[in-house]
Amino acid sequence: MKVSIEEIQNDKEIFVKVTGEIDAYTAPKLREELLPLSEGNHKVITINLKDVSYMDSTGLGIFVGLFKQLNKNEGELRLVELSDRLIRLFELTGLSKIMNISGDGGQ
Repeated sequence: MKVSIEEIQNDKEIFVKVTGEIDAYTAPKLREELLPLSEGNHKVITINLKDVSYMDSTGLGIFVGLFKQLNKNEGELRLVELSDRLIRLFELTGLSKIMNISGDGGQ
């Protein structure tokens, strides 16, 4: 099981593409990469999950933590290009009602 993270930054936004599986084994790497991004000057972090084939509750916890940190700093988290399976996971947990998620990659 493996996860990879690509990051592109501009003055106002960070774009992150995550590829692979997000579970208890890969979550520490993802957390290590993502949480520091919420502490910077960037107000918007957009994370593309198109190539995430699997995510468990550990992954959800990382995104909840990032969401909370960004809200605290008046920032915004956008999760885009989620598969139907990932959208369903966010819906089942109620997170789709409070987080900005999209299945089409758009804003």
